[in-house]
Amino acid sequence: MAASVVTGPCYPIITILKAGDRISPSSMKTNVWLLILVLVALLEVFSSYGASTNASRRPEVVNVGTVFSVATMIGKVAKVAIEAAIEDVNSDPSVLNGTNLKVIMQDTNYSGFLGIVETLQFMETDIVAIIGPQTSVTAHVVSYIADELRTPLLSFSATDPTLSPLQFPFFVRTTQNDLFQMSAIAEMVEYYGWREVIAVYVDDDHGRNGIAALGDKLAERRCKISYKAPLRLEAKRDEITDALIKVALAESRVIVLHTYTSTGPQILKVSQYLGMMGNGYVWITTNWLSTILDTNITLPQESKDYFQGVLTLRLHTPESDKKRKLVARWRNLTQVLGSESFGLSTYGLYAYDTVWLLAHAIDRFFDQGGVISFSNDSKLSNLQGGSLHLNAMSIFDDGKLLLDSILGVDMTGVSGQVRFTPDRNLVHPACDIINVLQTGYRKIGYWSNYSGLSMEAPETLYMSPPNRSISAQQLLPVIWPGETTQKPRGWVFPNNGRHLRIGVPKRVSYREFLSTSDGTSDQFTGYCIDVFTAAVNLLPYAVPYKLIAYGEGKENPSSTKLVQLITTNYFDAVVGDIAITTERTRMADFTQPYIESGLVVVAPVRQQNSNAWAFLRPFSREMWIVTAVFFIFVGTVVWILEHRMNDEFRGPPRRQIVTILWFSFSTWFFAHRENTVSALGRGVLIVWLFVVLIINSSYTASLTSILTVQQLSSPIKGIETLMKTSDPIGYQEGSFAWNYLVNELGIDESRLVPLVMPEDYVKALKKGPQGGGVAAIVDERPYIELFLSSRCEFSIIGQEFTKNGWGFAFQRDSPLAVDMSTAILKLSENGDLQRIHDKWLMSSACTSQGSKLQVDRLQLKSFWGLFLVCGLACLLALLVYFFQMLRQFSRHYPDELESPGTSSRPRRLQTFLSFVDEKEEDVKNRSKRRQLERLSNRGNGLDESVSGSGTERSQIEYSSNKSIGTLDRA
Repeated sequence: MAASVVTGPCYPIITILKAGDRISPSSMKTNVWLLILVLVALLEVFSSYGASTNASRRPEVVNVGTVFSVATMIGKVAKVAIEAAIEDVNSDPSVLNGTNLKVIMQDTNYSGFLGIVETLQFMETDIVAIIGPQTSVTAHVVSYIADELRTPLLSFSATDPTLSPLQFPFFVRTTQNDLFQMSAIAEMVEYYGWREVIAVYVDDDHGRNGIAALGDKLAERRCKISYKAPLRLEAKRDEITDALIKVALAESRVIVLHTYTSTGPQILKVSQYLGMMGNGYVWITTNWLSTILDTNITLPQESKDYFQGVLTLRLHTPESDKKRKLVARWRNLTQVLGSESFGLSTYGLYAYDTVWLLAHAIDRFFDQGGVISFSNDSKLSNLQGGSLHLNAMSIFDDGKLLLDSILGVDMTGVSGQVRFTPDRNLVHPACDIINVLQTGYRKIGYWSNYSGLSMEAPETLYMSPPNRSISAQQLLPVIWPGETTQKPRGWVFPNNGRHLRIGVPKRVSYREFLSTSDGTSDQFTGYCIDVFTAAVNLLPYAVPYKLIAYGEGKENPSSTKLVQLITTNYFDAVVGDIAITTERTRMADFTQPYIESGLVVVAPVRQQNSNAWAFLRPFSREMWIVTAVFFIFVGTVVWILEHRMNDEFRGPPRRQIVTILWFSFSTWFFAHRENTVSALGRGVLIVWLFVVLIINSSYTASLTSILTVQQLSSPIKGIETLMKTSDPIGYQEGSFAWNYLVNELGIDESRLVPLVMPEDYVKALKKGPQGGGVAAIVDERPYIELFLSSRCEFSIIGQEFTKNGWGFAFQRDSPLAVDMSTAILKLSENGDLQRIHDKWLMSSACTSQGSKLQVDRLQLKSFWGLFLVCGLACLLALLVYFFQMLRQFSRHYPDELESPGTSSRPRRLQTFLSFVDEKEEDVKNRSKRRQLERLSNRGNGLDESVSGSGTERSQIEYSSNKSIGTLDRA
């Protein structure tokens, strides 16, 4: 029986031959081909079956939940945006390949509790992800549930910076983090030069954590939050009023308002009622105000009044075709609801993109083999009792895969590029900075995490390197509260009746600088007080202050300890003779110095009268010795260079020595009569005459000063002398001189003697180190100048070895320090500072007598460069001269150089020295005679040996004459 093939609708069927059937070769061949066809058909069937099985893993519908308050300003915009996005996703089959998204919306109705309950209800269904919650408070609680049941939460409005992916791995923020808003505000505060702000905020997770982030960002720029005013979410008008009254009594006038769209307008309304929206105030709000402006197409005039002058932020979304299309259809989308239309805020843009983000993530989820399946949570199954039915909640088995798919999406939406950084923030965070006006609002610039403040859109800056320089940080002018364009100062003195407590050292000595009035402890006079009063009078505002004496009045108090009291808030400022040192600048902020200061050395001096040997005093011993040596050296060099060709430098040895000495020393007065002939000699002489000119001028100037100006001398030359000795050193008690001498210069503190009164200075200096006194006193220049104004037996020795000044100290980051510095500069420019100085510190006749401390003698170190140049010039000339002599010697005495043997070396040296000593003209003449003798001897030899023709004799005579002529020319 032959095999037959029966085909069915799905599978081919092969009949099996019975045993004993005979198969012909042709039928066998046919059966083989039939078998191959059957196998191919089976492979196709299995392949199509596998494909249909994979496709079956994508369900027709994927359920997504949403949790937010629909009736809120953010919620109503988000509802329309999410519904529009669901419609757009489902109408595009290329997104989910035939699968549709179904959104199940739950309205929390302003309740965080309902938001938690509704999220729990979602967990009982096959929801794969939840869009929401709306508030950060609810997000903190719901995130624990999402983490346990592995259901991703995608929130477009929960901006709390503490919603960390480390703590809540299944929470995904699809909008910008509040951390970046706070960075923008901190940079604005720094840009306008303010140092302190006041924070008004809602006291919940959203408000507290946002303000904490603001404090961190301000601290990075040496700014701070000086006062915090928390409010309940549902605060009444009276509560708001009480909080704002405390704000008005504070010092800062820069107020940051971080709240919600429901409470923010009420706070600003109360602020206007309290007069806090006028001149001098600065209001900066987070993006809740821009949300109101974007959502409400028309605002009532009352709202515009208390919004005027406020700076607010708007989350930046770059312009694109997608955004413009959604904005164009927004009016139609809102009219479907049958209510009054409203605008599209940035929260609507982020809600729209959240749906698209989730759609792309679900598509990737299915492409990676994800399956929507749920299983019971063993932790919930073990719970016993109660009627909550918690065991009905189930775990999304592939929730982690869907979360990874969400974080891996990179798309461009209506809000810009949607892509997550490693810390799960959206890339390119940026804000628009808006100035609210009564007629609307205007954009004054942008902030981006890439380049800071700018007037250009951030997306145009991403193509160039980031520029954070001060010149690049720019914003347009602002119309501030009170409709003024002048930048507010940002602070005032607190309107609480408290005066500034200003510490003043109660000095015992040098009362010209600072002293208390007779019989009072809060009335002060002196140079420092007059400068402070004049500076305060130049301030554009009143400064209530009270001067408080510091010290017992028996000794000068320590200025460093006085400044330390500022850090403990015992004093608000310190006024007096306070030197600005490194240690003190770490404790307080100082103003511009109002008088120069620095440490100097004062010691006894004696008048030095002129004597018979005064002409030797201008030069030191080393200088005289080196100068004399160079006179002789240069004279010797010129003699060597001129000896062979200049008759004035020849003669008997005694005459030549006299010539050397006379020539060299006569150059001091430029009276040398000998002429130089050689080029080398003239070159050396030019260099030497220049050196003599400099030395002569310096000597004349120094000698004139010595003979015409009264000279004072002291064995101490400066602080270097005191450091080398072990003599006692005096210092003013209470000054920073002790710290500097011990800590900086390493002087043993046992050598330091504290002194108080100027009379103590005089007594200690007159006694000297041998009589129980001091060798010198180290003190600040203003004190010493006042001390020396009537005591001419002492003088400042050496140079001032520190550079600083006196200033007024204020608490760190106090704006008053900057304004007082400006006032001090004005005093200096208009001459008032000098007039105050002349009033209190005018020098007496003693300091204007023209006396001066003996200047140091002119040292060798001041002229070694000249001597070095002169010495090198002489050595170079001698070297060239030596090579010239060798060349001439080899030409005139060739036989001496060619003679072999060591015994001939002394003879050759003697011959060379004789050659050098001879006059150059004599050497040339003798050389000519030798050449003639040789030629003559050669001619005689020829006459005796050969009797040549007349022609040959003529040639010999011609050659001889030619040789003689050549020698003559030589």
